[in-house]
Amino acid sequence: MREPEFSARGVEINRRLRSLTRAGEVRIEDGRLALLTSYGSEIDSAPVTAVRAGRPWFAGPDEAVATVNGTRYRLTLHKNGRDGGAADPGGSGGAMGSGAPGDSGASGKSKEPEGSEESGRFLAALKRAAGRR
Repeated sequence: MREPEFSARGVEINRRLRSLTRAGEVRIEDGRLALLTSYGSEIDSAPVTAVRAGRPWFAGPDEAVATVNGTRYRLTLHKNGRDGGAADPGGSGGAMGSGAPGDSGASGKSKEPEGSEESGRFLAALKRAAGRR
């Protein structure tokens, strides 16, 4: 069995103002993004090419939003809540470089707190899995 391209546990998943799980899992595996509850039940999943994700300007440093099958989810990826063996063969380093409103662009170097690297890793893994650069 192949390891997933990205896996993060201890993720808080919200839809609008409702918390779906406070210790869920986000997994990118075989070209699909899956949002799972803490019990492993699937909340939603879709091919990575159909998922839109980013880090909005109003979000915290460890947050990202993902639109899966037309439903917008807010993901809070806590660094300390992740399992230690998450697969990241590309070694993304958390750089996104999309020019999104939340990016700092003046110096070319991000001044985000260290907790933001989890959400950056997620966004970079999603781009890699979708074949975008």
